[in-house]
Amino acid sequence: MHHYCDRLNAAVRSKKTPALVGLDPRLDWLPEEILTAARARATRSDEVAATAFEEFCCRIIDVVAARIPAVKPQAAFFEQYGPAGCRALEAVIRKARAAGLVVICDAKRGDIGTTAEAYAQAYLAGEDANAAPWGADALTVNPYLGADTLEPFVKVARERGAGIYVLVRTSNPGAGTFQDAVDPDGRKLYQRVAETVERLSRETAGTDGHGLVGAVVGATYPAELAELRAAMPSTPFLIPGYGAQGGGASEVAAGFHANGLGALVNSSRGINFPWRQEPYKSRFSPAQWEQAVDAATDAMIADLAGNTPAGML
Repeated sequence: MHHYCDRLNAAVRSKKTPALVGLDPRLDWLPEEILTAARARATRSDEVAATAFEEFCCRIIDVVAARIPAVKPQAAFFEQYGPAGCRALEAVIRKARAAGLVVICDAKRGDIGTTAEAYAQAYLAGEDANAAPWGADALTVNPYLGADTLEPFVKVARERGAGIYVLVRTSNPGAGTFQDAVDPDGRKLYQRVAETVERLSRETAGTDGHGLVGAVVGATYPAELAELRAAMPSTPFLIPGYGAQGGGASEVAAGFHANGLGALVNSSRGINFPWRQEPYKSRFSPAQWEQAVDAATDAMIADLAGNTPAGML
């Protein structure tokens, strides 16, 4: 059984980039050709949406798979369309795994005891894509219920060569409402969560020194990102907020180790829908959406290589 972070780091080294493409399909933003084809194949609105999402995401995978190490499908966009959407999510995950990509399912699950273990058993396939129904390498996890939220996920991840990414310091504007709350010892909540995550990561470290327990730390809070990298040397980071949410390469640079490892940087809207905004809107028509995705992916890879330690890969 190969350790999750050893597999991930091998993929990052192979592709020479930490770029992570989020798959966040939105029905009203999809190319017309995708919608037209879906309407020809399905009649119910939920099935039309699911069919369109599957084709759109699978075609993005075809465009980017040769150049990036990992993708992050957002489960909620699929789940809103019920069973049909869930089948589409499964197909997208299977497609990405077959293309050799590491798949992080962004479902933000969190519970305790047997319920948490059931979530872990469902999502965390790890090295063998057939070891769990959803087939993901890794899963995002909400730790709000406490440390015992994480233990069942860690157990299954150990058994299957999978990983988890725990919400530590998120990129949304209201993150500080709870995450900045100060305890009697003067520590903020996100710092307490980080302490637990780093301990678990040290305990599950692979040959590269990174554990299978990662942290979600947003690009929109660069000072906290630098602070947390120093406090969490064994923890792999998943960094959202790059691109459409306002974070640039300079904001994410502090999340890396000097060798260019230790972080994945996610872009969703910026890669999924680049033709909707400049500088790609004037260069590509909606019918040329795949060329726009291709160009945006190249631009992100170059930006990270030129302005972060990822240039050392």
